[in-house]
Amino acid sequence: MALVVNDLPAAIRQAKKELRERLPNYRQVFAEVEEAIVAEANRIAELRGRGESVIPEIQFSDIASQRVPQSQIDLVRARGACVIRNVFDRSLAESWDREIAEYVERNDLDKRLENRAEDKYFGQLASSKPQIYGIYWSKPQVMARQAESLTTSRVFLNRLWKSESEGRVHFDPDHVPVYADRLRRRPPGSESLGLSAHCDGGSVERWIEGNFHKVYRHVFDGNWRQYDPFDAAYRTEVEEIPSPAVCSMFRTFQGWTALTPQGPGDGTLQLVPIANSMVYILLRALQDDVAEDDLCGAMPGRALSIKQEYHAPLFKALSSIPEMNAGDTVFWHSDVIHAVEDEHKGTGYSNVMYIGSLPGCSKNDEYLRRQLPSFLDGTSPPDFAPDNFETDFIGRATADDLTPLGKSQMGFGL
Repeated sequence: MALVVNDLPAAIRQAKKELRERLPNYRQVFAEVEEAIVAEANRIAELRGRGESVIPEIQFSDIASQRVPQSQIDLVRARGACVIRNVFDRSLAESWDREIAEYVERNDLDKRLENRAEDKYFGQLASSKPQIYGIYWSKPQVMARQAESLTTSRVFLNRLWKSESEGRVHFDPDHVPVYADRLRRRPPGSESLGLSAHCDGGSVERWIEGNFHKVYRHVFDGNWRQYDPFDAAYRTEVEEIPSPAVCSMFRTFQGWTALTPQGPGDGTLQLVPIANSMVYILLRALQDDVAEDDLCGAMPGRALSIKQEYHAPLFKALSSIPEMNAGDTVFWHSDVIHAVEDEHKGTGYSNVMYIGSLPGCSKNDEYLRRQLPSFLDGTSPPDFAPDNFETDFIGRATADDLTPLGKSQMGFGL
């Protein structure tokens, strides 16, 4: 379902009124939250300052053999993110990178980019121009999505969530549907302003839509310490305001797979590794210094921007991910704040395939039914700007390239 809001300022005013009535001591509760978030952000900054990694790192071999220690699982849940090493053999990922380069060059993508559709999703961010290509159906992307190793990794991630609560089963963690996403190909020396800090998966909806209220029920009731970012209750039922590049599937984790070596300074990913930072964001917008028809600058159909003006403590924890090799992956919880470094100061391309982790549920099945014709026709998927670059691309993946697992994940037979 899509959320339609005809008078957004009025909807925001009404939502704030109702949420403050529900939580009359919102100032006091926010003060408690701020104290806890400041302490955690300072701790992360201190660890980072000592040269310690603040993003948990896991070897894929430990996932495959079920040897990941509970302490590491607890840390991933606390940080809301992790790097999984060696999901793919480095030589395979490097060959995929070369194949993608040949694919876009053979089909004259650069010329077509001059007429691309504008999705405006990142339009409210101070930095909003990453080198992201509207390519979805190259053979390497399709091969990676259906790979057994990446599927095993994403099942592990899905199982970090509480898939059953409130007396209901919310999703099947062992089924990993495909959400076809794009590519990033960032050349060395680029100063394209990256992406400033933001969250995906809903902006103003988090305050004005009823099922989002249920997702964050403990926060809005003032029992914020009981809030579990990994409790899936009601998350598969939320309704987003439709817009190109707003994800309308439920992702347990966003993620990407490295096709080239990259690390801090290479125009790569940054995270605020605090899984429950959404508590701070939600309650910050209810405070008295924010205009009654404003939610700290949140805009419909856009990424939820995180601003120094309102969210300064969170920026202390903003950390670049560690050095990545081709074949490594990184994943972050769907509510985790992330950004992309403005400048690529490295010497080689910083290339990735965006591949998130999703579970089986009715919300995701509904999207698969709409996405499958896009795959078969080579058009842009439903959530994205309708560039439709690949309809006549030579070398595009087809149904013949899918394994039985790939066909199941793509939604054949639904």
